[in-house]
Parts: sequence; structure tokens; C-alpha cells
Amino acid sequence: MPTLARAAKSAARALRAGGRIVYVGAGSSGRLGVLDAAECSPTFGASAREVQAILAGGARAVVRAAEGAEDKRAQGKAAIRKLKVDHRDFVCGISASSRTPFVLAALREARRRKAFTAFVCSSRPATARRAADLVIFADTGPELIAGSTRLKAGTATKLILNALSTAAFVSLGRVYRGRMVGLKPSSAKLRRRARRTIVDLAGISPARATRLLTRAGGQVRLALAMHFTGLPRLAAQRALEKQGLRQLEMLARRR
Repeated sequence: MPTLARAAKSAARALRAGGRIVYVGAGSSGRLGVLDAAECSPTFGASAREVQAILAGGARAVVRAAEGAEDKRAQGKAAIRKLKVDHRDFVCGISASSRTPFVLAALREARRRKAFTAFVCSSRPATARRAADLVIFADTGPELIAGSTRLKAGTATKLILNALSTAAFVSLGRVYRGRMVGLKPSSAKLRRRARRTIVDLAGISPARATRLLTRAGGQVRLALAMHFTGLPRLAAQRALEKQGLRQLEMLARRR
């Protein structure tokens, strides 16, 4: 847990600096990276740039196994170079065995480019310590089906990635009082959730919450900032960036 916390802080630091979270993996491990990256947009309002995933074998490997792709070191290195990874980025390699050549090559290239690196694995040979700045080791033991790391190792990896991205975005203010104030209301369900979030946090009627959300361009955090400050959109945005929702709500309660 302390290592995971350090990784989350480093990921948040990267995002604050204009960098990215980049997951790198192959097979089941890589697909879990793709899943976490995809979920950060609707949950936290993350842009497609902020959280990305590199999967050995490319997009086809999401739905169809591309087992040989994990052995291609050159492609792992090339993928990092293609993204132009630099010192602002946080690169997280994922490999249950900790030996996947594609992932190790990508991590080496990311470190060469001065990115902060983390390595999520369920096996700890000596090479793992040299692979990244931080090693997040989940000792899940032998699988029920020998070698099928989509089982215990895969479940542990999903938990780790959930915790890492969630902690990072919480520290960036994309969550407030346990609510997804960074969500993008891109469906009827999410529009209802956005309105309900404003109703609950601001203590106002659904109709007023809808009007606020419209004026804020669908941004829940901004709608709340406008409510707490009484300011128009642009001024509330500046206040939000400077002080954050917690401080704005505290000031509103004092008035």
C-alpha cells in the first residue's frame, strides 16, 4: 500500500505538470490497462490524452489474443517513442510474470526519456527491481489453472489500477465528498447522476441544478463553483482553479 500510494502521488504530479498516465502491457495485463484508461474519462472527466494505454498487438489485441506480440521488444520501445514520452509523464508497466519483453523494453525507454515509471507485477525476480522507479508487487501465488494469470493475478491487477487512478484523480479534485464531480454527462444516466450530484452537494432543487449545469456547459465541478460563489461561469472557473471546491464551499457557508 505505501508503494501504491507513492505511485498514485507520482501519477497525480504528472497530470498536474501537463503530463500523462500511460499504461503499457500485453495480453490480459495490457487489456486491464486499456480498461482503466477508458474508464477514467466517464468517471473523472479525464481527456483521452491524460490517460492512455499501450497494448502489445494494438487495438485488435483487445478482443483477439495476440500472444506473439508480447515478445517484440522493439515494438515496446517504438510505442513509447511514438507517444513522445518525456519527463512529465508517468508510465506504468503491467506484467503478471514481470518478464514480458514488450513491457520491459517500453519501461527502459520511458526511463531513458526521464519519465517516472512504475511496474505492476505478481512475480518478483531480481530484474523487476531494475525495471522501474517503483515496483508494485502483488504476491498472489500459483493460479488455480497453472499459468493462467488472468485469474488471481488479473484480479489483483484490476484492484491496483483502480486504486492508482482513483487516488490520483481524487488528489486532483475530480472527486468531492465522495461524488464524481469530474464526470462527463454524456448519456441520459450520467446526466441524471450529474443533476443528482449537484442537488445533493448544493442542497438545491433539481430544476435549479439543471439550469446551473446548462450554464456550466455540463461541468459538474464548475456548476458547483458557480453555486458556491454566485459568480458567472468564467469568474467561477478562475475561483475554482485557484481555491478548489472545498474552500469555495467553506467560504459560501461563512457568508
